[in-house]
Amino acid sequence: MTLYIGREASKLWKRICAETSAESNLFIDNWKYIIAGFVFQYIHGVAARGVHYLHRPGPTLQDLGFFLLPELGQDKAYISETVFMFVFLSFFLWTFHPFVFKVKKFYTVQIWCRVLAYLVVSQTLRIFTFYSTQLPGPNYHCRPGSKLARLPEPDGVLEVLVINFPQGVIYGCGDLIFSSHMIFTLVFVLTYQKYGTRRCIKQFGWSIAIIQSLLIVASRKHYTVDVVVAWYTVNLVVFFVDKKLPELSGRTNGSSLILLPLSTKDKDKWTKEENHKLLNGNSVNPADRDLQVRSA
Repeated sequence: MTLYIGREASKLWKRICAETSAESNLFIDNWKYIIAGFVFQYIHGVAARGVHYLHRPGPTLQDLGFFLLPELGQDKAYISETVFMFVFLSFFLWTFHPFVFKVKKFYTVQIWCRVLAYLVVSQTLRIFTFYSTQLPGPNYHCRPGSKLARLPEPDGVLEVLVINFPQGVIYGCGDLIFSSHMIFTLVFVLTYQKYGTRRCIKQFGWSIAIIQSLLIVASRKHYTVDVVVAWYTVNLVVFFVDKKLPELSGRTNGSSLILLPLSTKDKDKWTKEENHKLLNGNSVNPADRDLQVRSA
């Protein structure tokens, strides 16, 4: 038994080292897209903080979801956040499974480049939307009489640029249409729907997305329109981004390391070279493509 465990541990370590080497090469080629995606998360946070200064508390608007769903109350507001953290952590860990498991459908760097592209486009639309019209927040800390409903006038630009995390994120007001929690949830579910392998987890993911939508409205964190707009906007964003960017190839047949659109000339050149290799009985090495991209 000890010998078996030691042998399997050695295989796992070799697998992790090999995957780390491959992912490192991919990250070197695509680090600009990864960094840009994470920087935009900060920009999105600053934009949400900025609109809080513009927020004016008022009576809660008439809402169909508020009429149909019973109010959970402040003491149960943590439920929707717990579900969201479960979705976030589960998806994050799944994207790193190629480091551990033998079955690998994608590279971690590739999948995060694609996920960040979905998020950046969705969040850009969200920023334009909630700055266009500020609605009175339905959340408890955004209602009239709450000290957190309005932020005092900032002393300078630096105060606006510094995000008070996590309090500034949890107790924000004004950034309503459309729900940021639903952006992340739907992007993660849609990504697993396309690149995941287990049907039961896909069905479970969609169920969780629906439950999360209901919990957000029941917690009075968003109006129903914020959730509804998120559902069709994120789906459309994912659809059009996938149309614009090339498909992520399966790892078993030589994965393409290119994550952004390529010129038709380059595609034709690589196709001819790959066909020539296949006709001569040679396999196509993904590293060859990588070298061609660097020299292009």
